[in-house]
Amino acid sequence: MFRVVYIVVGILLPVLVCSQTEVSRFAFYNVENLFDTIDTPGTRDGEFLPEGQRYWNSYKYYQKINKLYKAIMAVKEWENLSFLALCEVENKTVVSNLLYKTPLYKFGYEIIHQESPDERGVDIALLYRTEDFDRKAQEFIPVHFPFDTTDKTRDILYTKGVLFNTDTLHIYINHWPSRYGGYMKTKPKREYAATILASHIDSVARKNPHAQIIVAGDFNDDPSDSGITTFLENTEATALIPLLTEEKGGTTKYRSQWYLFDQLFVSKNLTDREATSLQVKNASIADFSFLLQEDERYGGTKPFRTYSGPRYIGGYSDHLPVFMDIIKHKSNADE
Repeated sequence: MFRVVYIVVGILLPVLVCSQTEVSRFAFYNVENLFDTIDTPGTRDGEFLPEGQRYWNSYKYYQKINKLYKAIMAVKEWENLSFLALCEVENKTVVSNLLYKTPLYKFGYEIIHQESPDERGVDIALLYRTEDFDRKAQEFIPVHFPFDTTDKTRDILYTKGVLFNTDTLHIYINHWPSRYGGYMKTKPKREYAATILASHIDSVARKNPHAQIIVAGDFNDDPSDSGITTFLENTEATALIPLLTEEKGGTTKYRSQWYLFDQLFVSKNLTDREATSLQVKNASIADFSFLLQEDERYGGTKPFRTYSGPRYIGGYSDHLPVFMDIIKHKSNADE
């Protein structure tokens, strides 16, 4: 009897000693045109129908669902993937299929989603583990261009909640206007989205100067482009830190050029071990080899995407995921 007790204690003791932190992984992934096969009136989804120019069908759709699951699990690795932010999803149905028709359902996620006014019908969404994050509020912030009232774009998703039953997080998910039509022509729209985002963040930071803020998304701009600099310059009430730089590589490629459109920002207090019990570390681009393919035309590699032009090649996405770890350091009171 005493020997059994001794063995049990010997097994548990290292676990207790090592459990000085909790780790939550946050990922963002542009999943490249995750459309279902059903026509949605009022959106331009015709090319992603069985009779459309891409001959999109159930087989291709579920192949993509399964490949995205594989990519997500590789990002998760051994950590709790507490947050999975997505863009280029057509509707809540495709997000639900990704969650409930793969083993992702085992991890206890809830979905935050709302149909956006985007003309193509692509939306943003956030999946979060209810065991890790207690959602308190959410808002879809509209982006209406006063200088082009006919153009519609994605809302910005804002949610607030408590992580690890301890600290409040404010999270913003973005998919800013694309460069379709040319960089200079579309630049004012990204700059305008930047001011909308900055204004909302400032409203939060003015109420709570110590607010812990995460901003993620596909910004369709590099860190040095005017949309990002406008965003950072207009967040006056709090300092935001970019976690990824162009020196770390890119997340999408056009011809021979890599771009870092998928980015992560946090309030400065989340990088300071002394400022809060939460600390962000290990921000990375998930450039796994299976998400890449040889770039025969321009050299090097490129994302292994679903379509190459009109040709179906059965890959994952034209963007690479990005992720970071949120670490909760236990205080003496917790121990």
